Amino acid sequence: MDKNYKPITSMKEVSEQLRKLRRQYLRYQQAEIIYSIFHKKLFELASDAGAIYRIDGTVLINRDIFDVYLEQFHELATGKDKVVYGICT
Repeated sequence: MDKNYKPITSMKEVSEQLRKLRRQYLRYQQAEIIYSIFHKKLFELASDAGAIYRIDGTVLINRDIFDVYLEQFHELATGKDKVVYGICT
């Protein structure tokens, strides 16, 4: 077996590493792609969330604040065979 392979890490370690790599501040163009929201609506929501930072003509969105704000719009599934967080009811 080739010794260039790295050992398998646990899923917990992988998710922690991904969290570290994730950008905390996004430009509008990046946020539009990540959240699939058009510029006007993104600006409105980010303003309402208080997640906008303006630095020398550059506008950044704090992803942590924006994600928390977006969660208030989450709707639970409705219907006979609804699935909530992977649990059938």
